[in-house]
Formats: sequence, C-alpha cells, structure tokens
Amino acid sequence: MKEKHNFCELGTAVIDTELDAIKQLKSKMNNNFSKACELMLACKGRVIVTGMGKSGHISSKIAATLASTGTPAFFVHPGEASHGDLGMITKNDVLLAISYSGKTRELITILPLLKRLNVPLIAMTGDKSSTLAKMASVHIDVSVEKEACPLNLAPTSSTTAALVLGDALAIALLDARGFTAEDFARSHPGGALGRKLLVKIEDLMHAGKLIPKVKKDTLIKDALIEMTGKHLGMTAIIDDEEKIIGLYTDGDIRRTLDGGFDIQTTPIEKVMTKNPIVCHTDMLAAELLQIMEEKRINGIVVVDKDNKIIGALNTHDLLRAGAL
Repeated sequence: MKEKHNFCELGTAVIDTELDAIKQLKSKMNNNFSKACELMLACKGRVIVTGMGKSGHISSKIAATLASTGTPAFFVHPGEASHGDLGMITKNDVLLAISYSGKTRELITILPLLKRLNVPLIAMTGDKSSTLAKMASVHIDVSVEKEACPLNLAPTSSTTAALVLGDALAIALLDARGFTAEDFARSHPGGALGRKLLVKIEDLMHAGKLIPKVKKDTLIKDALIEMTGKHLGMTAIIDDEEKIIGLYTDGDIRRTLDGGFDIQTTPIEKVMTKNPIVCHTDMLAAELLQIMEEKRINGIVVVDKDNKIIGALNTHDLLRAGAL
C-alpha cells in the first residue's frame, strides 16, 4: 500500500525552519553590515553581485533589487567572469560575493585579479573562517543552524537568509540615498506601479477644442449638444473670463427632467452644480481617481491657478491610463 504523506505538515516545518533562520539574522546586524552599506553607498561605479548555483540565483535577484531602489548594480556569473566577463568590473566598483561555504572555486579564482584593481569585496558567507570571508574587505555572516531540507543538504534556509540580507542592504541604501516613490516609478515605467506614480493629469486631460464648455446663459438643449459632441458625459459652465462657475453632467439630466425644467427655454445656469470639484495638472492620476471614487463623480474639470478651465477628463480616461 502506497504511503500517504502529510504535505502540509512537511511544508509547515520548512516554513518554521526558515523563519527561525531569518530571526537569527537580527543578532548579526552589527558593524560589518554598516561597513558594507558604507562601501556600497560610497561606490562611484556599480555594485557587482556574484555567486554560483543557488547563490547565483539569489545574487541575481539582489542585484535587481539594488538597481531598482537607487543603487546601480548588476549580476556577473563567476564562471563567465574568468572567461572574459571580468572586463565588466572596474576599479570604481564594489563586489558583493555570495557563497554559503565561502569556498566556491569559481569565486576564489577571480578574487586575486580583483584585488589588483583594489575593488572592495563584501563577502556574504556562512563560514567566517572560509577563504572568501578572509579575503573580504567586509564579511557578512549569513550562517543558519540547519537547512529546511530534511537531509540538511539542499540550500533552503541559507538561500533565504542571504536573500533577506540582500533586501536589508538594498533598503538601508534606499533610505540613505533619500530614494523616493517617484524615483522608484522612474525605474519601473512599464509596470502598473510606475504608471500609478508617474502619470499626471496633464498627461491625460482633454484640452483645447476637446473641452466641453458653455456659457451660463446657454440653453439646456444646447448644453446637451455640447456634451454629446465632446463625449465626456459632462460640460463645464464658464464665465466670460473662462473661469469655471458650474458643471452639468449626465447624472443631472434626470434631475432636470424630474424638476419640470423645459430644456428648450431654461438656461443651464438654473440647473448646474455650482462650485464643482476641480483638479490641477500636477495631480497624479491615481490620486484623482481615488478622489472621484470617494465623491462619486465621473467627470472633472482641470483648472489653472486662476481657476480658468484648461482641460477636462472622466474616470474612463483614468482607468485607460492604468491609474487603478
């Protein structure tokens, strides 16, 4: 009879083991971590992250995290480094080498060459007496009591610990650099987060002849024609100086009819919403969408500092831009 396995129990044991490994990292937040941050912060070139095998995958992710949070960085495969890729590393760079054993042959081979360039070496290992640790300018201890693998062989807890320490380095540097949400968005322009943090109202608004607007003495029937022609579900009501004095939307039409107003003879001033909510060009699209959802409005007018109308848009414009 085939033996049944309690997969959830085994999975929970892995999580518990790796959580313990992460908690132990707190005790290793010492002067060496600070020195590593200082070296990377002072780097005039790039932070080169390298590692073999599973450590190589972790190194690649750390390099990507550093690069996206304000610290120029990239991954170099140590095996390829000794076959030409060492040319990617300059004397202005800092090397972050990850090897749990600290004895990875491909890493040890290239270190003397990097020493000649006086490239500072930050080693992240689980053995402070290893060759890599001893050759390092700064050593960061990522040792764990045991791997989450039942055989205590497959890199699991150790790679998780290295990944967490890499994130700690990246975020410590992010804060030291004064890296902002807008800086983050600039390095992620193709993603949803980048669009939310970068797209402003001036990028989306309908301007010029595309703005639906009428004067206060315009008849309701003519205002409706303006709304239909501009396709925004609303029209602004302006004075002689192009300043906004009111708004009329699709939602107001039913209230107009229920109120018994004759659209053929009644001026729009009689039924418009006075002092409507407006926005400005430098507002983020995501911020405006939140306001419009809270106020339950579908269209809005864009004004300048003098309250003159310069644009208009609706929720469909914001959603198409990925502001959600």
